[in-house]
Amino acid sequence: MTPSAPFAHATAAEVRRAARCGELTGPTAGMARGFVQANVVIVPVDYAVEFADFCAANAQACPMLGQTSPGSPHLPDVSGDGDLRSDVPRYRVYHDGVADSAQPHDVAAWWHDRLVGFLLGCSFTFEAALLEAGLPIRHIDQGRNVSMYRTDRMCTPAGRFAGPLVVSMRPFHRDRVEEAVAVSGRYPRMHGAPVHVGDPAALGIADLGRPDFGDAVDVRADDVPVFWACGVTPQLALTAAAPPLAITHSPGCMYLTDLRDDGVRGLGV
Repeated sequence: MTPSAPFAHATAAEVRRAARCGELTGPTAGMARGFVQANVVIVPVDYAVEFADFCAANAQACPMLGQTSPGSPHLPDVSGDGDLRSDVPRYRVYHDGVADSAQPHDVAAWWHDRLVGFLLGCSFTFEAALLEAGLPIRHIDQGRNVSMYRTDRMCTPAGRFAGPLVVSMRPFHRDRVEEAVAVSGRYPRMHGAPVHVGDPAALGIADLGRPDFGDAVDVRADDVPVFWACGVTPQLALTAAAPPLAITHSPGCMYLTDLRDDGVRGLGV
């Protein structure tokens, strides 16, 4: 049984409550299948327009799902009584573009009335469709976080935000790669189709066994690595923008929304 199995058939609200009370502290891959998972970025209000512009300019990596009003940690149309301060299993807190070493389970102590929260689509959402198609997800099977890598492809800058594209990688048997591409391509608001298939060196990735974020997974002789744009991309852009305070999810630890994946299938960014 993988760590995600107890929550695979939970509702999004149940997963949020588990994160809020500290029962859930790790990656959310495979959880609350059928519900949309989201990346979280929280910035000061005077950085919010530039960050929204960065998302618009790099929509495959940063597909926007929602934005809070300044000072509000709630998006009731997206997640009912959800709270961005407490409902992510683990957070990263940045000061002047540098992430603290601690990864807290609650960020209420840092919250103030000039923060704006953003939710961005996440590839964990289309994993349910991959599983339904009989395509195994290696990191779920192995009880690990997804492998994520910094690439040598640069995003389109917007104001103070700039940086490289980050990708997530899932290996598939070479006979099923086209199917994985087609299934994920139905979810453009969840990063959509892959940005690259095959040789990791074409993205500037030297060693699949040493991801920059997440965990390494087994890549077998008959596998082909498949790479999707990743919502960790904005975290590297925060380093360039260097706001006095910023908060994100810890890579792989997503915010569960009440949106259903069949409701976002086929919708463009």
